[in-house]
Amino acid sequence: MTAVETRPSGVLGASPRRRPFGARVRAFVSLTKPRIIELLLMTTVPVMFLAEGGLPDLTLILVTCIGGYLSAGGANALNMYLDRDIDRVMARTSQRPLVTGMVSPPEALVFGITLAVVSTVWFAVLVNPLSAALSLAALLFYVVGYTMILKRRTAQNIVWGGIAGCMPVFIGWSAVTNSVSWAALILFLVIFFWTPPHYWPLSMRVKEDYASVGVPMLPVIASNTVVARQIVVYSWVMVGVSLLLWPAAGTSWFYPVVALLLGAVWLREAHALLGRARRDEDGAKLKEMRLFHWSITYVSLLFLAVAIDPFLR
Repeated sequence: MTAVETRPSGVLGASPRRRPFGARVRAFVSLTKPRIIELLLMTTVPVMFLAEGGLPDLTLILVTCIGGYLSAGGANALNMYLDRDIDRVMARTSQRPLVTGMVSPPEALVFGITLAVVSTVWFAVLVNPLSAALSLAALLFYVVGYTMILKRRTAQNIVWGGIAGCMPVFIGWSAVTNSVSWAALILFLVIFFWTPPHYWPLSMRVKEDYASVGVPMLPVIASNTVVARQIVVYSWVMVGVSLLLWPAAGTSWFYPVVALLLGAVWLREAHALLGRARRDEDGAKLKEMRLFHWSITYVSLLFLAVAIDPFLR
């Protein structure tokens, strides 16, 4: 018997149709991972302001956000369908709809595919074909590249799998301009280098979960010091890349000042984590979630500065 079969599935075999309608609706919404999508839209909309050089068409913003939610929601639903075996074992995912039986695997599969198709058509018809192609590429990379190929095979899973999470930057830019640019590429790279030091602290906290199902997240196969050192390296690169937007997009003084201040706080937290890891190899008192929570604040405020800056030029 493999590791992913050792925990009882509880109500996994129960008929989803016997559940209350409201609970079923909430379960399908949960399949889309709304909290993750909030972060994706948080990077999409400010880039639209930057691309427009001011306030974009409000209808375009709404249409792009809806399309982005549908696309990312479809990707997340398919991710849960493919990962339902390990979700059953991991403590932090044990209440997901496919584990509790609130949604059946065939329903989740159909739901995810439907959202993928609808979102692609939505972008193609209401935004532009380039945005449709980029959203579909992000979805396929997350489902196939990350979930099916990288996640269970390499400790670099979140590094390269994070490319899918960078794509909303391109989608936001292309929705306004029907093109991509160096400025969009720089913000893409900011998210690319942000993703590992954002996710690895969480992985450090739940590494036993990942180890129990054989998923080789970096904290599972490396010491806390090695992981923290990698976090510091990625953090320095991320902060450096974030400052490149100043010359590339011709921003005002506002964006680089905010980026520099936010980056300084980030680097302080990253180096503090490395110091705690070196003093405490067994992981006690690492306070790794400090950096995880700050990473969300960082990206929110950085992209808020991206949205505000065009009005200050």
